[in-house]
Amino acid sequence: MIDRQAAYSGTKDVPTALTFDVARLGQYLVASVQGFAGPLTAKQFRGGQSNPTYLLETPSRHYVLRRKPPGKLLPSAHAVDREFRVISALHAQRFPVARPLIYCADESIAGTAFYVMDFVDGRVFWEPSMPGSNAKERATIFDAMNATLARLHSFDPSAIGLADFGKGENYVARQVERWSKQYRASETERIPEMDKLIDWLPEHLPPAQPTRLVHGDFRLDNLIVAKDAPCIEAVLDWELSTLGDPLADFTYHLMQWHMPHSDSGAGTASLMGHNLAALGIPAMTDYVDAYVARTGLDPRPHLPVYLAYNFFRLAAILQGIVGRVRDGTATSEHATSRAEMVRPLAVRAWEFAQIA
Repeated sequence: MIDRQAAYSGTKDVPTALTFDVARLGQYLVASVQGFAGPLTAKQFRGGQSNPTYLLETPSRHYVLRRKPPGKLLPSAHAVDREFRVISALHAQRFPVARPLIYCADESIAGTAFYVMDFVDGRVFWEPSMPGSNAKERATIFDAMNATLARLHSFDPSAIGLADFGKGENYVARQVERWSKQYRASETERIPEMDKLIDWLPEHLPPAQPTRLVHGDFRLDNLIVAKDAPCIEAVLDWELSTLGDPLADFTYHLMQWHMPHSDSGAGTASLMGHNLAALGIPAMTDYVDAYVARTGLDPRPHLPVYLAYNFFRLAAILQGIVGRVRDGTATSEHATSRAEMVRPLAVRAWEFAQIA
């Protein structure tokens, strides 16, 4: 049984398959980033399943590098250039993201395209029940999460330079098509529920919503919480961000209230089975009400369809990780255990489809 907090926190030595020439990178950063001075050392963060992420340490400062993994990649995946663009736009709006420093498409520097940003110190909670916290802090952090996502969905993309960051319209339909293809490309076993969902979802799409910037993977363990206060310092992992349906983005965030447990603990964390009132964590209905009050956007009439879609989408994302294990390009030592979650997620998605 994996202790998620221990397993995913901190850094580790960079595995051989994900190493790069640190000296070459250091020379590049000295020439390209104001104030950068070596010597440079690199460690890999334990958390994260897709784009390898590294802590860069110098005598005076810490930085973070995100890069594409090496090897064969699925189409349109691992778009670190898009990550850099979106956090640059959001940082200019004083939205909580790490300050972006430089993007580099030259694969001779670190083996693949990458970007560097500031290191944001703070806490990452790998369990939504937040072990070791207290009811007051949990309530405040959950409200801060809600407010942060509501603020993201309030931006007019054209006003912050992201008018062409995605197609926007027909977002859920395009996501269903994309993840159906990605799932088939990385499929390792037949899961009947996934087959049924691939047929069912295109015929049961929710109505169109205003086009907004969507994160794509907004959850507690993709946030850095201040060390000494219940506030959000930075939102991480923008790989799946685009223009689309804000309610699809918000209802992805709601999956933690319905997430199946994994026997190993390697799957996405869940609030199921916890006494939420005692923990200070809001019931999902109250959390939804708060988002509706902040944004005026209301997922409630179509919630089962959105949840069916999101559980299907996550199952396809995790199947992509399983495919990278098969192809030898997985970036996490816990990637293999993610395979156990694909079927339960598909089953949960089909359960929501049947009540939609």
